Amino acid sequence: MKILAVDSSGLVASVAIICDENMLGEYTVNYKKTHSQTLLPMLADLTEMIDLDLNTVDAIAVAAGPGSFTGLRIGSATVKGLALALNKPVVAVPTVDALAYNLWGHSDVVCPLMDARRNQTYTGLYRFARGEMHIIKQQCAVDIREILTEINHIGEPAVFLGDGVPVFKDAIKEHCHVPYSFAPAHINKQRAAAVASLAAIYYGQGKVEKPEEHKPEYLRLSQAERERMEKMNVPNTNC
Repeated sequence: MKILAVDSSGLVASVAIICDENMLGEYTVNYKKTHSQTLLPMLADLTEMIDLDLNTVDAIAVAAGPGSFTGLRIGSATVKGLALALNKPVVAVPTVDALAYNLWGHSDVVCPLMDARRNQTYTGLYRFARGEMHIIKQQCAVDIREILTEINHIGEPAVFLGDGVPVFKDAIKEHCHVPYSFAPAHINKQRAAAVASLAAIYYGQGKVEKPEEHKPEYLRLSQAERERMEKMNVPNTNC
C-alpha cells in the first residue's frame, strides 16, 4: 500500500510518501511562505528524489482540518486536483488526530494544541494503549481553560504539542494541575508522515472519499463570517 499525504493545516507545509511500513520520503518546512508557493514544488522535489511514479500510489491523504482556513483550502484543492488527475481516492485525516499520532506510544495523555485565536484552541485528548490510538475527546474548538479543566479531571500526566504550545504556555502553567511536559522539536508540529500513517489505517478500513466529495472540516466559522453574523445579529453556535 502506497500513500501520498499532504498537510497544510497550519504554519508547517509537509508532504510525505509511505509504502506499507516504510516512509519513503518526507519534506517538511516551517517557514514564512504561503502553502500555495511551497506544496507543489515540495511534492515535485520529493517524487523526483525517490523516483516515484504518482500513478503507483493507492490513495492521496490530506490533513482535512481544523486549522488555517487558507491552508486547508490550499491543501484540499491540491489533493483534489491530484486525485482527479490520477483517478485515486482521497483519505481525509482529522488534523488534530494526525498531530497526536506524532507521539504514538507515549504513556501520557496526549493533548495537541493549535492556536485558533481569540484564546481558543483546536485540540483533543488521546491515549495510546495496546498498539492503538484511543480518542478520549474528539477534536474540537474550545477555550484553552476548558481543555485544561478536562485534563485536570482525568488526573493523569499530560504531554502537549502543536503551534499552540508557545501561545498557551502561561495558561498551562497556571491552570494545569497534573504533571505535564512538552514534545520536542522534531515531533511537535504537523508532519505529513503522521497523516499518511493514519490514512493507511483508514484506507484499510474503507474510509475513503471520491475527490469531488472531499471538503475541509473547519469546526468553526471564519472571522469574516463571524463578523458578518454579528452585524446581522445572528446567533453564532459554531464557536
